[in-house]
Amino acid sequence: MTTKVTLSFADQTIADARQWAERDGVSLSSWIDRAAQDRALREIFSAHAEALRRAKVDLDAAALADEEEIALVDADLYRRRRAAR
Repeated sequence: MTTKVTLSFADQTIADARQWAERDGVSLSSWIDRAAQDRALREIFSAHAEALRRAKVDLDAAALADEEEIALVDADLYRRRRAAR
């Protein structure tokens, strides 16, 4: 679903966005939509990281646990692919 809106941008901002959209092979609307989504995600992740800092969560231990979990999943997927051959 999409919604049409009217926005105003600085001339240089639109010129830059058009150039990047052309480079990426997408419409200006699609490029701006993606840029807005990326910014929204950065804001969400930054707020989440700040909440973790305030809660004094041990990020190093969590990162190591994530890496170990990823390695286990990768190993399991690799075994399944080999068994399927």
